[in-house]
This record gives sequence, structure tokens and C-alpha cells, in this order.
Amino acid sequence: MSKAQFPRETVTGTFNRQESSFRKWIEHGTEFEPAPNRYHLYLSYACPWAHRTLITRALKNLEDVISASFVDPVRDDKGWRFSTEGSPYFDCVNGFNYLSEAYKRTNSNYDKRVSVPVLWDKETGQIVNNESSDIIIMLNDAFNSYTNSDLDLYPEELKHEIDELNDFIYTHINNGVYKCGFTTDQNVYESECNKLFNALDRIDERLSGKTYLVQDKLTLADIRLFPTLIRFDVVYYNHFKTNKKHIYEYENLRPFLKNLYHREKIKPTVKFDEIKDHYFKTHQYINPTRIVPSGPDIISRLG
Repeated sequence: MSKAQFPRETVTGTFNRQESSFRKWIEHGTEFEPAPNRYHLYLSYACPWAHRTLITRALKNLEDVISASFVDPVRDDKGWRFSTEGSPYFDCVNGFNYLSEAYKRTNSNYDKRVSVPVLWDKETGQIVNNESSDIIIMLNDAFNSYTNSDLDLYPEELKHEIDELNDFIYTHINNGVYKCGFTTDQNVYESECNKLFNALDRIDERLSGKTYLVQDKLTLADIRLFPTLIRFDVVYYNHFKTNKKHIYEYENLRPFLKNLYHREKIKPTVKFDEIKDHYFKTHQYINPTRIVPSGPDIISRLG
């Protein structure tokens, strides 16, 4: 089993996510000034962390301000890869064959895991940031002069509540499914699975009588929860063994998910075929046959 394929774990069998290495910021008065057509996103339709940046870019009407390239959903031993010109997975900015080339161009000594999303500066030829939680804040705030959208997904008066909720959702749900799926220890799995479903229960209760998570206003908290929920029944339920309950069985999570999925700007960002191909064909230590399940019919579940 190659290093690229091997599950990220500690000796105890507990999954520990690698911290993002590039955390610079786009803002006035810095080396990375906000500007149209200067920045580029490297994304994957399959990855939930990249998905949140894709959704934010769409909701803020930034498609003509910040360009994007998409990697092939199936990683190989060398990581996230691009294809030839004319393919939907062609790197239209640098012509990279692998996303690792962007990391090496920014830091020639980089030897950690290569991940999406990546926010790239076309002017200086380097990565600005590869932390999705940072990138979505920049997309929400930094480019308002170049978009006709007045949507604010991170309003000042709600930041504290959003941040607290995001910490909980990240720890127990966004990353929680991975803690279940990538562990190699039965006791760790059972503990993490209990934490995950306890968290889902709490969020389901929070959504009772509400459309959104924070004061019934669409915020980054909703955008961060959605990519995990939309993947849950399709891949996590089987692939990561998070099979105590489907999302469609929850009284409030199901309508929350359905409402966001059917938003005009969000629905085109969801590509179930790429999501399934990525998880079932990339994680060979979990699914060595690489067979992709034919179901479930999630679209009918979402109405």
C-alpha cells in the first residue's frame, strides 16, 4: 500500500487531520490586494472542503472575478491530478499535471499532504491560502467591490455565534465522519460514531421550526454543514460506516438539506457521480474492489 493510499492515523488508530500550511490573507494594504481576475481556485466537486468554497463563490456571484480549475475526482498515487486540454479537469492557468506542482512552486520543500481547495495568486505565482474556512470568509468579504451581490454570509453581529457553531460542526460532524471512516480501532470507531450522531441530533433539534442555523439567516454555518450532509447518505453511510441513521430520517435536517440543495446557485455545485467516484475509487484501503454502489437514489429523496 502506497503512502498516498494509506489512511491518515496515529498509532492508536485515531484520525488526525493535517493542519493547513498556507494561511495568508487577501485584503487591502497587503501583498495580496483584492482585484478581479487575479486569483484562481483549485477545486474538486468531490471534496466537501472544496465544495464550501465553490458554493460561496457562486452565492457571491464571483464566477467572473475568481477563475477556477477542477481536479479529477479520483486521486492516484501521486495525489490530485489534472488532465489534458479540453477535459473538464484541465488546469487552465498553469497547465499543471498534478496539484502538488502548485505546492512545490510555492514551497520547494513542501512534503506534506496536498489538498483542495487552493487559492492561487496568478500575479505572483504562489498559493495564498489552502484552508477552506479562511477562503470562504475572504470570498464573502474581500471582493464586494467586484460583485453585484449584497449577500453577507458572515455579518459582524453574528460572527461570535457562527464561529461557535462552526467549531462544533467541524469537530463533531464535518471531521467527525472522517474520524469514523479512517480509524483502524473498533473502540475508537464506536466512540467517534456516538459523538457524530449525538452532534447530528443536537443540530436537528436546533433546526426545529427554523430554516437556517443562525437567526434564520443564511450564513457560513449553513454553507459549512451542507457539504457533509449532502454526502452523508450517498457515501458516508456505507463507506465510512456511519450507518446508525440516514439524514433523510431526521425531522429537521432533511428539509434543511432539501432547501439548500434546491437553491439556484447551490444545486449545480452538487455532482453525485464525482462524489461517489472519489470516495469509492480513491480509498482502496476501505474499498479495495473500487466498486461504486448503484444507489441510493438521493435525488428523489430530496424531491
